[in-house]
Amino acid sequence: MHRFAPLFVILAAALWGLDGIILRPALHGLPVALVVFLETTCVSLLLTPFLYKKLKTLKTLQPIDFLAFFGVAAIGGVTGTLAITKALFYVDFINLSIVVLIQKLQPVFAIFLAAVLLREKLSPRFIFWASLAIAGAYLMTFGLNLPNLHSGDKVTEAAVYALIAAASFGCSTVFSKRALKNVPFEFATYFRFIIASVISFLLVLFLGLLPQVPAVSASQWSVLLTIVLLVGGPAVFLYYFGLKRIRASVATICELAFPLTAVILEYFVRDKVLERVQWLGVVILLLSILRVTSLQHKNGQAGG
Repeated sequence: MHRFAPLFVILAAALWGLDGIILRPALHGLPVALVVFLETTCVSLLLTPFLYKKLKTLKTLQPIDFLAFFGVAAIGGVTGTLAITKALFYVDFINLSIVVLIQKLQPVFAIFLAAVLLREKLSPRFIFWASLAIAGAYLMTFGLNLPNLHSGDKVTEAAVYALIAAASFGCSTVFSKRALKNVPFEFATYFRFIIASVISFLLVLFLGLLPQVPAVSASQWSVLLTIVLLVGGPAVFLYYFGLKRIRASVATICELAFPLTAVILEYFVRDKVLERVQWLGVVILLLSILRVTSLQHKNGQAGG
C-alpha cells in the first residue's frame, strides 16, 4: 500500500482542483467565513453517525497531539480555506493565475517545515525533482510570462491572500503528518473537521454572520452539499490515508495535482487553450511527481 499511497494524495488534490474551478464559484455571493463554517459543520454532522465512536481515541492523545490537531484545523482548515476562498472571490474565479500560485509556494513552506519540525531528510535527488516540479507548475500556469498583477483592482489583494493560503496549507501538511502519528486516519479526518467547525462557528458568531444562514439559497445549498459529499469529507479521507504512509515533503509535491487539475479544467470549462511552453510545464510537472513518488517507494520512507 505504501507504493500507491501518493496516488491517494494526488486524487485528493485533483478533487480540490475540481472544487476551485467548478463548484466554489457558485458561492461567490456568500461571506467567506460563512462558507467555511457551513462546509466544515456539514462535514462534521455527516461523519458523526459513522465515526462518533472513534472519539474514544481522544483518551490516548497527548498534549502535543492536541496541539497538532488544533494547528491543522486552525491554520489549514480555517485560515487556509478562508484565504484561498477570499482570493478566488477577489478575482471572480476568472483570472486564476495569481491564486494558483498557492500550489507553487506551498511546497516551499511544507518541505522546509518538514525538515525542521519532522526532521525529514531531504536527499539531493529529492530536492532536484521537487524544485523541477515547482518550476514545471510555474511554466504550466504562466508559460514564460510573469504573473499578471494589473488585470484588476483586487488582484494584488488576491495575491496576498494566496500567499497566506500557501503558508497555511504548507504548515497544515506538516501538522497533519504529526497529527496522524498515533491515530487512525478516520479519526484524524473527523476530529479535524470538528475542531474546524467550532473555530469557524466562533468566527461567524463574532462577525455577526449567523443571521445570514436562512438567506442561503436552495441552489447554494445544493452546491455546498456537493462540496461536502465530493470534496470535503472524501478528499480529506483520501489525503490523510495517503499522508499517513508517506513523508510530508513527498505529499506536498503530490498536491501539485491541484493546479494541474485547475489548468486542465480551465481548458475544458472556459476554453482556455494552453501554449506549447505550458504543455511543456505539464510534462515536467507530471514527470517530477512520478520521480518523487518513485523515490518515496525506493527509499521505503513511509513516515509515521
